[in-house]
Amino acid sequence: MASLPAPTAAEPDRNCPLCPRLAAFRAQARAREPGWHNSPVASFGASNAQLLIVGLAPGLQGANRTGRPFTGDYAGDLLYATLLEYGFAKGVYQARPDDGLKLVDCRISNAVRCVPPQNKPLPVEINTCRQFLAATIATMPRLRAIVALGRIAHESTLKALRLRNGAAPFAHGAVHSAGAIRLYDSYHCSRYNTNTRVLTPDMFRNVFAKVRKDLG
Repeated sequence: MASLPAPTAAEPDRNCPLCPRLAAFRAQARAREPGWHNSPVASFGASNAQLLIVGLAPGLQGANRTGRPFTGDYAGDLLYATLLEYGFAKGVYQARPDDGLKLVDCRISNAVRCVPPQNKPLPVEINTCRQFLAATIATMPRLRAIVALGRIAHESTLKALRLRNGAAPFAHGAVHSAGAIRLYDSYHCSRYNTNTRVLTPDMFRNVFAKVRKDLG
């Protein structure tokens, strides 16, 4: 597949039409819950951060509702608690975008910026939205570490970095090199993964302990 043209910005337009299925789902959500964000969710955190965390996509009642990545659902509870523990955030996480929480040398984004039906983006949607992930990475001059949450985020990040999947296979706890950037893999911090013990809080913390040690 030919590479997508470089976007003029790292974030899609509020009414981005590039993925018709996601645009239609977004329109349904706006009609049903007009007070929600119901738009592509922008990255959270400063572009001069050394750490980028890449999730899958906004959750319907999480970031799609609140407008901030991983805010308002269980995955955010574990993620932000871990970031606070390892000094990548400061303040108090209260699951709302006006809680005053600040990221420290850290930025959070998603492989797909719009909420997908059943939290499952299609491959064509992942491919189409990758231009924004690539642009986000390109706007981070001090970037040294990327934490990919789940296989889809891992594989889309690899493609954004122009690396082959075979050169850096996904595995929880794995660390891969991409030039000056290190890519750290973790299972996604979803409620399903934690309830089934695919991912424990200690497993998740261990990933960020590595990042903290490497970044100093």
